[in-house]
Amino acid sequence: MKSQRVLVIGGSSGIGEATALRAASAGATVTIASRSPERLNAALQRLPTDVAALELDVRSASAVESFFNSQAPWDHVILAGSSTQVGTVKALPLDQAHDGTQSKFWGAYHVGRSALICAGGSLTFVSGVYAQRPNVNAVLQGALNAAVEGLMRGLALELAPAGIRVNAVSPSTTETPLWDRLGPEGREAKFETMRQRLPTGRVAAADDIAHAILYVATNPSATGSTVLVDGGDALV
Repeated sequence: MKSQRVLVIGGSSGIGEATALRAASAGATVTIASRSPERLNAALQRLPTDVAALELDVRSASAVESFFNSQAPWDHVILAGSSTQVGTVKALPLDQAHDGTQSKFWGAYHVGRSALICAGGSLTFVSGVYAQRPNVNAVLQGALNAAVEGLMRGLALELAPAGIRVNAVSPSTTETPLWDRLGPEGREAKFETMRQRLPTGRVAAADDIAHAILYVATNPSATGSTVLVDGGDALV
């Protein structure tokens, strides 16, 4: 990826940060973006010194459009972060459901609509295993992941004449700071439960997902694909 410009939206932690690190290590010129300046600054302390950071809130169509119009075209754009809440349809407050939809689906839509990407480049979304295996306590997340994958397939056709490939990577539970909210014991209990049920017997590291993201981003024959990196979660 030497000399290629890579934008990782949601690159301030977790899967996005791991993707930024892997891309930078491969020689790319990397910029991370997030709506939180505090999280961006913290991530910059952990990432290579030549990684840059810009604020971007993908929930705003006008902000996304202005952001891309102010930047040179990118070789690869990766949307790795979103904010959604779990819960059953009847229990999840509607305002939280609307916020999650704005972040996960409309964020992806805004990026797909406005991103300026060089011919031969790529756009990659991160969806999730609940698109294949619905969960009663995360019905909205499953629907949004499926919607993002459907958007990806349509964009793969729409952007093909411009020489742009579009893909999605679908993880299951991944070792990221997201789970710190459970506390040390709760986090380990969650991971142990997943180890027991997953065919691989392990919970994915953020770098496992980053590896898959850069695989589809750089493979010239990959477009319209959803790559499962879920430890076999969709099977069980």
